[in-house]
Amino acid sequence: MMLDLRIQAKKSLSWLNRHCPGLLTVLAIPYGLAIQTRGKLYEKGWLKSSRLPRPVISVGNLTVGGTGKTPVVIWLANWLRANGKQVGILSRGYRRKNTADCVLVTNGHECLVSAVEVGDEPFLMAQCCPGAVIAVGHDRYKLGSWVLDQLNVDCFVLDDGFQHLCLFRDCNLLLVDALDQQGLTALLPRGRLREPLSAIRRATSILVTRTNQSPNYLDVIQPLQAVIGENFSPIHVEFHSLSVVNIRTRQVKAGDWLIGKRAIIFSGIGNASSFSRTVEQMGVTIVKEFEFADHFSYSVTSLEPIRAYAQRHNSDVTLTTEKDGVKISSLLQDGENVWAIRLETRIEKGEKEFLELLQRVVA
Repeated sequence: MMLDLRIQAKKSLSWLNRHCPGLLTVLAIPYGLAIQTRGKLYEKGWLKSSRLPRPVISVGNLTVGGTGKTPVVIWLANWLRANGKQVGILSRGYRRKNTADCVLVTNGHECLVSAVEVGDEPFLMAQCCPGAVIAVGHDRYKLGSWVLDQLNVDCFVLDDGFQHLCLFRDCNLLLVDALDQQGLTALLPRGRLREPLSAIRRATSILVTRTNQSPNYLDVIQPLQAVIGENFSPIHVEFHSLSVVNIRTRQVKAGDWLIGKRAIIFSGIGNASSFSRTVEQMGVTIVKEFEFADHFSYSVTSLEPIRAYAQRHNSDVTLTTEKDGVKISSLLQDGENVWAIRLETRIEKGEKEFLELLQRVVA
C-alpha cells in the first residue's frame, strides 16, 4: 500500500513538473528557506552537533537518488580496515522492518540480522566489508555511543550523512553524480536537490562519481565550481564491473563471462539508467529491462513477470544489482539463473590528496 502511494506521488510530481512547473517552483521556496535556516543555525552554533570520541567520516549527497554512496562507503571501510583501523559504519537503515532505536547488523565477525530487518544497503555492506562493525538507527550520535559501549571501534563511517547535522563529522565527503546534471538545477519538490547548491561549501572534499560513464561530466563540475571558486579540485570516482555473483550459489565469475550474452535486467535503485549503462559496457545485449522504485521490497509476486519473460524469450541470463540481490535470494527457485553485477570503486583523479586527507583524519 505504501509503495503504491509513493509511486503515485512520484507520478503526480512528474505530471506537475510537465504541466505546472511554476507551482512546484513556488512550493520549493519555503522548503529552501527552512533548509537554509536549519543549516545556518548549526553553522552559527545555535543548534549543537554532538561529537563522538572517535573520528567520523561522513559520506553523503545533495540530491535524492543514487550517486554511488554504498560502493564508496564499502571502499572506504575496506581501505580503513586495510590500514589497521577497526571501523564502524553508522546507517539509518532506510525502509528497515526492525524499528528499534539501535540495531547491530554485524559485530565484525558475523551478520546478526536479515536484509528485511535492517534495509538492503547495511546488509550489503555487511557482506562486502568483512571485519567492520555495522549498526543502524535514526539518531547516529546515540547509535555510535551505543556501539562504543559494547565494541572496540577506532573510527566511524557515517552513511548518507551530509544532512545529518546533529552529529559532528571530522571529514565531510559529498558525492555528485556525473550523469545527473539536471539534478543540480532545482530544489525539492521542483527538482531533486535536498539543499541549495551553496551547501556544498560544508564539504571537506567533493567526489564526482561515474566520470567514466559521462562524456560531459564537466557540465556537472561547472555549477559546483561557480560556488566553490577557481581552486575547486574534485576527486574523480569510477565504478567498474569486474565480476558477477550468482545470487543463490554465491559463485563468482569474471565480468568477461557476460560478453555477447543476451540479458534481462531489473533493479530497484535510485539511478536505474546507470545500471543499464554498466551492463551495456560489459558487452551485454539487454533484451528487457524491469525498473522498480528505489529500495523496492520484492516479493514472489513482483518477480513473476521477470521469471515469465525469461521463460518466453531467448535470453541467456538475468542480471540485477548486488543491492537488489540481497533482497531476492530467498525468493528465487532452484536453478534460476540470476546474477548480480559486483562493482569495484576506483579513485581515478586526486587519489594522492584524497588518501592523505583520510590518513590525517584517522591518525
